[in-house]
Amino acid sequence: MPHASESEGAIETRGLEPVPDDERTGHVRELFPTWVAANISVLLLTMGAGMIVFNGLNIWQVLVVGVTAPVISYGIVGLISLAGKRGGSPGMALSRAVFGQRGNLFPGSLIWVARWGWETINAVTGAYALLTVLDLLFGIESGTALIVVTLLLFVAATFLVSGLGINALRVCSKWSTYLFGTFSVLVLGYLVTHTNWSAVLAKPAGSTAMMIAGIGTIAAGGISWVPSGPDFTRYLPRTASNRAVVGSTVGGAGIVVLPMVLMGAVMAVATPDLASAQDPVSFIGELLPTWISVPYLLIALVGMLLINSMSMYSAGFTAQTLGINVPRAWAVSVNAAISLVFGFLLMVVATSFVGSFISFLTLLAVAFSAWIGVFGVDMLRGRTYDGEALMDTSRTSAYWYRGGFAWQAMAAWGTALVVGMLFTKVDWFAGPMASSWIGENGLGWAATILVAAGLYAVLPRESAVTAAAPVEELEPETVPI
Repeated sequence: MPHASESEGAIETRGLEPVPDDERTGHVRELFPTWVAANISVLLLTMGAGMIVFNGLNIWQVLVVGVTAPVISYGIVGLISLAGKRGGSPGMALSRAVFGQRGNLFPGSLIWVARWGWETINAVTGAYALLTVLDLLFGIESGTALIVVTLLLFVAATFLVSGLGINALRVCSKWSTYLFGTFSVLVLGYLVTHTNWSAVLAKPAGSTAMMIAGIGTIAAGGISWVPSGPDFTRYLPRTASNRAVVGSTVGGAGIVVLPMVLMGAVMAVATPDLASAQDPVSFIGELLPTWISVPYLLIALVGMLLINSMSMYSAGFTAQTLGINVPRAWAVSVNAAISLVFGFLLMVVATSFVGSFISFLTLLAVAFSAWIGVFGVDMLRGRTYDGEALMDTSRTSAYWYRGGFAWQAMAAWGTALVVGMLFTKVDWFAGPMASSWIGENGLGWAATILVAAGLYAVLPRESAVTAAAPVEELEPETVPI
């Protein structure tokens, strides 16, 4: 059984160190509500609306987007998650085996910085949800002082839950899944009976390029979770089913993403302005009656708090891999402070929330995809993880390689990152190849994965200094291809 001081207590104290086999008492079924909770965000409604307004799609094309995006993105999350039960450590700690003890600082730093933006976006959305509830119930109008207070409350609650650790996240995820599912059914029922379906079904189809780009936009949110996948599977026993892990991950995400994107698309037919609103939440109070909108927003607020808590939970590990030598719970506080400052700037200074959000998602997907391509190929080669070497950051580590770097991994990662940016276009930046077929279809992130994976696959393999765990122990964990 796990030691209370490590995993079963009120606060999880385990950091980067691998989870011993006798403490791996997690269950695959716990992944389903985890990935449901990771997607309880009203931003999916706004993104669904964007499929209609900006991408010009019809409802059937949005349906294709809503099905395809989570299957692709969370399928990758699920596959990379298998490394967690294989090595028992967080994703960015396992990454040391791939990039080297020093080399891992480069993708680790980029992913850590990218999380600042993700946590800022969610903190702002949560604050907007709270402001909308106050307006609907008490007629309290938003102002700078109130923005600061709501943002501070949201970030503080996020810090509390993420600081408590994996058990708090599991409990909160389970109950928010039940509540959000119940009220989502109510919202769906209301929309079914109050929507002008003739107008919805009469909308002409958009281009295939815009549909592909839409898949990329929705999938980008899932791609951002890939390096965190192992963080939530490291307490699973080594014998846990690979198929069940991937299936629970895709199923948990898909059961939320699809209806949310479709609801946003249906709402946008009647109210196209919601796709470009500065406040991405208040439209819910305008489109739904108070008896549905207020509890729905409150539950969504809990969901967004969980999303941020999960992100900060992983960010705490990433900070530790970068050498911030503090307990995981305190490492979380760094990201909490950053999201508070950036959130205030986004709510008070920025002129376009949705534009900033889509630009951020696009860049986020490229930044994470370079790591995914390299790490994924390394997994498929049958990588095993030496727990002692993962924690040894000195020259004696089996993962020191040459000067602390696995140069093959670094070369593939850096090249793919540059190539991905060449195909990328956002509000304030356009790569020289953004007008190509790949760029126009929003596939810069996919090109990044393919370049990273292909280049790393053909480069000669770097051998660890010492032998890791014998492969025979890990045969049940072979990744299904």
